[in-house]
Amino acid sequence: MTFEYSQETISDYEKLLETGEEYDVIIYTCENENVKEIYAHSLILRTRSQHFRTAFSKKCAEKKNGKFIFKKPNICLQIFKIILRFIYCGKIDLTNLNVSEILKLLMAVDELNVQTLIPCIQEYLIKHHHEFLQQNSAEILETIYQHESFKDLWNFYLEKICEEPEVLFNSDKFIKLNAPLLELLLKRDDLRLDEIVVWDSLIKWCFAQHSNISQDVKKWNKEDVTVMERTIHRFIPQIRFYEISPEDFITKVFPYKILLSDDLIGNIFTFHMVPNKFNINNVQPPRQPKFNSNLIKTVHFAIFSSWIEKKGDSYYNTRNIPYNFNLLYRASRDGNTIAAFHTKCDNKGATIVIAKITNLEQIVGGYNPLNWDSTSGYKHTNDSFIFSFTDRNNIQTAKMTFSNDGNNSIYCGSNFGPIFGPQDLYELKNGTWGSDQSAYPKIDGMPTGGFNVDDYEVFQVVKK
Repeated sequence: MTFEYSQETISDYEKLLETGEEYDVIIYTCENENVKEIYAHSLILRTRSQHFRTAFSKKCAEKKNGKFIFKKPNICLQIFKIILRFIYCGKIDLTNLNVSEILKLLMAVDELNVQTLIPCIQEYLIKHHHEFLQQNSAEILETIYQHESFKDLWNFYLEKICEEPEVLFNSDKFIKLNAPLLELLLKRDDLRLDEIVVWDSLIKWCFAQHSNISQDVKKWNKEDVTVMERTIHRFIPQIRFYEISPEDFITKVFPYKILLSDDLIGNIFTFHMVPNKFNINNVQPPRQPKFNSNLIKTVHFAIFSSWIEKKGDSYYNTRNIPYNFNLLYRASRDGNTIAAFHTKCDNKGATIVIAKITNLEQIVGGYNPLNWDSTSGYKHTNDSFIFSFTDRNNIQTAKMTFSNDGNNSIYCGSNFGPIFGPQDLYELKNGTWGSDQSAYPKIDGMPTGGFNVDDYEVFQVVKK
């Protein structure tokens, strides 16, 4: 028979940390600019941390009166106590710390090489403080850029910035980005900005680095040209010049022709004036927005765009999607309730609804070109449609149909979620849907009667 008393062991180690009994390590930290001492035990620190194992090696160790001396004035007393408690007891509580303190803790555990805590702290920040992280993206991004182990936060930030780049690019913090970080952003294929906006932002950043240089190119001397060429040189390969319209190129790019190679300018003119003479293989592909969906991929949004404009399924591709699809609502994220749907989706204009059927790879949904609201009535349109992908991983299984009863295409009501037709596709209640086609021609493979969905998403559809 086996007995376990792990909690008793943890409690004993916690008491040992608190009392400092038989300590042989003195750690010097800082609190309110005053040096503070913490007592610890080298055997425990060595066992639990490679950083301390190295620090206490005979070659590196500093000793005084038989005690190991460990100086960390850059880590405050509170943060060091939290780390020691984890080393001794395996416990950590982040709920009473503000975001600034958690970030300091994250940097401290990275410095002390407490690798176990790094993903935990990152996950907590992303899950519970994502709004703060987004509001302070520039400063925090600069910080985590210097720490290779903060991969989760790094990916979170890059994805959020690419989804809503205006938050950063339109702020006064943009011009303070360091060059390597800006280059990484401009390399991103999912940066959701028109290319001329990317160019304008880059020019603004370059001028901000050299405020003594006139913004009137005609006033530049040779030294000014050299300085600006060196500043912008690394970024030129990241600009998708062929995605910039001829009008914008002439008015906003061509004035800076002195910073661009003659070959590049010549190629751009050829591309726009005699495209049949241009080698398309030399063109850098356009940015591909990464749509924020857990259910489908970019290619699905290209198909939706084709349907919205009543074209063939493949009229648009992932490179030329003419709409922005902004996530308004995700049931699993925002609360799978009728009230949550209306709070997030009412009066937002055209939307597309996507639902994944439980235990299948099938997705179903519909397009509402009008508004959702709580008026308890039908809306008239001949432009709405419903669809089904029997296998969401195979776009060849896509099928759709427009309403053939414009007076009953969309139904809105405060007690209901999205409803297409009288009962062609609708949400019965949380997680339960139904389909009984009448206003829309029947789609082969569309489930009939009630069925369950794992999750559903609603995207606002906005013409670019």
